[in-house]
Amino acid sequence: MESKSEVQYLHDHSATATAISLLTPYKMGKFNLYHRVVLAPLARERSFGNVPQPHAKLYYSQRASKGGLLIAEATGISDTSLGLPNVPGIWTKEQVEAWRPIVDAVHAKGGIFFCQIWHVGRSSNTDFLPKGQAPISSTDKPISRQLKIDAIDLQKFPPPTPRRIRTDEIPHIVDDFRLAAKNAIEAGFDGVEIHGAHGFLIDQFLKDQVNDRTDRYGGSLENRCRFALEVVEAVVNEIGADRVGIRLSPFADYNEAADSNPEALGLYLAKALSKYEVVYCHMVEPRMKEPLGMGETPYSLLPMRNDFKGTFIVAGGYDREDGNKAVAENRADLVAYGRLFLANPDLPRRFELNAPLNKYNRATFYTPDPVIGYTDYPILDDSLIRTEN
Repeated sequence: MESKSEVQYLHDHSATATAISLLTPYKMGKFNLYHRVVLAPLARERSFGNVPQPHAKLYYSQRASKGGLLIAEATGISDTSLGLPNVPGIWTKEQVEAWRPIVDAVHAKGGIFFCQIWHVGRSSNTDFLPKGQAPISSTDKPISRQLKIDAIDLQKFPPPTPRRIRTDEIPHIVDDFRLAAKNAIEAGFDGVEIHGAHGFLIDQFLKDQVNDRTDRYGGSLENRCRFALEVVEAVVNEIGADRVGIRLSPFADYNEAADSNPEALGLYLAKALSKYEVVYCHMVEPRMKEPLGMGETPYSLLPMRNDFKGTFIVAGGYDREDGNKAVAENRADLVAYGRLFLANPDLPRRFELNAPLNKYNRATFYTPDPVIGYTDYPILDDSLIRTEN
């Protein structure tokens, strides 16, 4: 429950809340958004057996609002795409049917819901893959460091040597993305976000510090982007460009996926994606080079924003003031929030009132509990109702 001071804050400010740039309407292709605060895709590791669970219905509906865009957690495209425990998939009929009531709950609140489709590539372990097979990648170079990150302790799961995927196998992975997108629409999602960021499979092809191939998928910038764009083309052809977004992190070094010229990579992709007319490009800020913190950087996403012709979403360490400034200065159309939205289901409302925010508890980000750290973060309106009664 919120404190009495926070409830009093609501009484004092609800009538005088003023619109800020973050809370102005926006038309994203055919979707009419009522505000520009987006739920970023967040792994929560509560989909037991890789099947979305009933508790996810409450979690996502809590964060839904009329005309608000939510992006679902990273969702596996096949049984060989996984790299974390208890993450959802969308390659089976059971998974599609399990997603349906969750999507319906978001739509009942007036929300717009995209499913992030995902293949982790070498960022996996034989423990997560069928018959203990090796993960696939653009390379046969393993991740060398043994670092602990939020979602998984790699000391417990030393990354194995990946298998360099053969050229003739790549179309099969592209087709897995296509089928996952088709299934997402069947489950009722409004669209999909292709996960091309953070050192996962697509990023392992994009980045020249990972991709050491000598075929048509390696070497030049054009070749390294070929796989990503083939996935985009296949998904666009299956469900329509107006239902397709993509997430990219050209400046990040997550999972040891770095590039020697990230700005050139970002610019090439922004221009190429515009040709496919995808509805949005979701880019991670250069300051988020590593998973757990921000750093100084000479780079900016502005050149990519200027070259991309669709909706441009930014993410990476934003707060209310910073996000509002990004929209007001036309550096972004929408701003995605992760940890703040996780801990504040009513984040757009709190931003409207400039109300205090709940503090997130990192220790419960990835625990399997269906309530604690998942659906038990307080909502301002609930507190107000309880206090008045």
